[in-house]
Amino acid sequence: MSIRRLFLFAPLLFAACQSFGQLNSESARIKQLNVYQDSLATLGKIFINNENDLERKNANYQFIKTLVSALKVPNSFLFPFDSVKSISIINSPDNRFRILSWHVVNQDGSYRFYGTIQLNTGGPLKMFPLEDYSPLLKNPEDSVTDNRKWYGAQYYKIVPVYAQKPYYVLIGWKGNTIKSTKKVIDALSFNNDKPVFGMPVFDGNGKNRKRVVFEYIRQASMLLRYVPEQNLIVFDHLVPPDPKMKDQHETFGPDLSYDGYKLKNGRWVYQDNLDMRNIPDNSDNELIDPKKQAAQDKKSIQKN
Repeated sequence: MSIRRLFLFAPLLFAACQSFGQLNSESARIKQLNVYQDSLATLGKIFINNENDLERKNANYQFIKTLVSALKVPNSFLFPFDSVKSISIINSPDNRFRILSWHVVNQDGSYRFYGTIQLNTGGPLKMFPLEDYSPLLKNPEDSVTDNRKWYGAQYYKIVPVYAQKPYYVLIGWKGNTIKSTKKVIDALSFNNDKPVFGMPVFDGNGKNRKRVVFEYIRQASMLLRYVPEQNLIVFDHLVPPDPKMKDQHETFGPDLSYDGYKLKNGRWVYQDNLDMRNIPDNSDNELIDPKKQAAQDKKSIQKN
């Protein structure tokens, strides 16, 4: 081969080797993330289903360490971790961030929530661990907090609001105690790229709220979902079984009527007695308690 041809061929050879190296590197990255995913799926089953309190907490501790290692892998934001059924992973519609959230049941039947916000940096990992501060938040509907004082929940919907100060509405499930369950509508904004939870944008029904918290008897189910066609968050109207029990929210349940919050000029305005005939039927995939889902799946297998 002449020297001239060698000089012409060398850049092509270099480009081919570089391309092969990138493909090989991408394959190794995906393989590594899949290994992490398998470990996370196994640990998740333990902290959801194991009857031993210490075993659940140890599994959750290992889960957190493994998850952090997985998220440190380059471009992990693009990896869905969809085999890890014990946690909720939802991306913001603008793909700016995603929230990974989950819960562990305590020995007394109460819940502790865990999570992180992962920003889509396109490069090195940037995330904000979420530390459940619920027991110490005496007035959660009036509180503005950061990720270190998070009103823990397991989220199943993110709604962006393009107001003068853009923010996101988070809709989540918040198991509470052996007597009652909670659900929450929260607001997430970013101040200098740092997350802030709570914003005074929920108006009506007697007061202005920074987040909205629902509590109802554990045996009941509650509808809480976003209807994009109407910029509306709709939910069951909760009432006590007896007017004398109006302060005992753990006894509340749906009365077959519906209320909501309607988005108007960047704020959510309370609406009562909604006509559900005008609400589309394509409901969001609301979170189901993974432990209850596992029990249902087990029953289904036994029947078959």
